[in-house]
Amino acid sequence: MPQDPFDWTDAEARRRADAGLVRTLRPRPAEPDLLDLASNDYLGLTRRPEITGAAARAARRWGAGATGSRLVTGSTELHAELERELAGFCGFEAALVFSSGYAANLAALTALSARGSLIVSDAGNHASIVDGCRLSRAETVVVPHADPDAVAKTLDAHPGRRALVVTDSVFSVDGDAAPLGGLAAACRAHAAALVVDDAHGLGVLGEGGRGALHAAGLAGGADVVATLTLSKSLGSQGGAVLGPARVIDHLVNAARTFIFDTGLAPAAAGAALAALRLLRDEPGLADRAREVAATLHGRLTAAGLTAVRPDAAVVSVRAPSPEQAVRWAADCRAEGLAVGCFRPPSVPDGISRLRLTARADLTEGQIETAVATILRTAPSVSPSPSGN
Repeated sequence: MPQDPFDWTDAEARRRADAGLVRTLRPRPAEPDLLDLASNDYLGLTRRPEITGAAARAARRWGAGATGSRLVTGSTELHAELERELAGFCGFEAALVFSSGYAANLAALTALSARGSLIVSDAGNHASIVDGCRLSRAETVVVPHADPDAVAKTLDAHPGRRALVVTDSVFSVDGDAAPLGGLAAACRAHAAALVVDDAHGLGVLGEGGRGALHAAGLAGGADVVATLTLSKSLGSQGGAVLGPARVIDHLVNAARTFIFDTGLAPAAAGAALAALRLLRDEPGLADRAREVAATLHGRLTAAGLTAVRPDAAVVSVRAPSPEQAVRWAADCRAEGLAVGCFRPPSVPDGISRLRLTARADLTEGQIETAVATILRTAPSVSPSPSGN
């Protein structure tokens, strides 16, 4: 009898179960039943009537789907309008919209490097950056987290090579910000490009939420490229690459995740454009998101928990062990609070934590409820900065 070609998946399932690493899908209801500190809806825009209305209008006008790749039938005037306004708002010459932030990172890293070139990547970078480095066929050197000196030494060791340095602007696990000034200096001293994933900076950092590169005075640089997502602060879906016009033109002609992928759905483009305009009209939203993060951090640490001081809207609270982190998150959920739970092997430092995302629309009462729930359900052994 022929062997089942997928019987190996049963062994993998058992291995995951034994390690406590089984992932499950949990569909959420249309009407929220939990206080949300787990999503990336930093500005609370995904349900704003202005945003959902814009999505509906775009779908009625342009159709439910993009109908094809951007180079065939998938580009609309709406996509072009979004690209112009994204570039202008963030301070770049041009922008290109993709179907996801993941696709945007793959595009930037694969199209702007090649076999024989060099990529220097931060050890804490997002999985989409890691995958982009792998697919690029470039030599990739992973350097210690947030260490411009290590970047400079790596570039020193590879003189004369075409090189780019890639980093998150705000790291999604602990919410700490990259030292963009130091990284830019290292790049410019070695004629290397700087690629920054600003997924967690757009809408939260910089003047009126214009992003981490804008805040660092690097937006619009001839040697700087930004990638970002439309699914966090802008409450929609999709991604984009921003940079010099000649770089964006190169991506149109060389980035496989642009050329061969169906374009972003018009509803998502319309929602993102409406959210961008709303952010421009309500610049205090960015300040409020940071204020909520600082409040959460202050109250939790004052009560004895160990949390990383947030540079943007992510608050990382340490847990004593992977098992206790999972139980803590489950207990919070049972009491009506959704929080993130990060544990090995998803975290490279081996430290388990709850990941809280501040939202600009949280009320004082909701903040108090969240803090009380986290403290009430906290493991009996106080979290330690030394990890698990």
